[in-house]
Amino acid sequence: MESRATMKYVRTTPRKMRRAVDLIRGQHVVEARRILRFSPLGASHDLEKLVNSAVANAEQKPGVVADNLWISRAWVDDGPTLRRYRPRAYGRATRVRKRTSHVTVVLQTMGEER
Repeated sequence: MESRATMKYVRTTPRKMRRAVDLIRGQHVVEARRILRFSPLGASHDLEKLVNSAVANAEQKPGVVADNLWISRAWVDDGPTLRRYRPRAYGRATRVRKRTSHVTVVLQTMGEER
């Protein structure tokens, strides 16, 4: 059984979000929640909410227990970049890129291999 959750347009750069996703990929759900709860990375709070959402999606299917789930796949894609301009010295302007991310987490029950 496979369940997924997606979080789009997160105002965290994909590079920073990938650091947090790499911590939990392949982990048991209980362990992943524990890692994210105590991680100092700023993106871990949003990612913890996404994992909880994926678990809630999985529990909607009959016969699925949250303790038997593990994170089989998780990835981060680039979202649209907000472009802003900042004034600089001598009348110049510099582009400020505010990047966004699309994050997807896929859960599977224990014993299933893909």
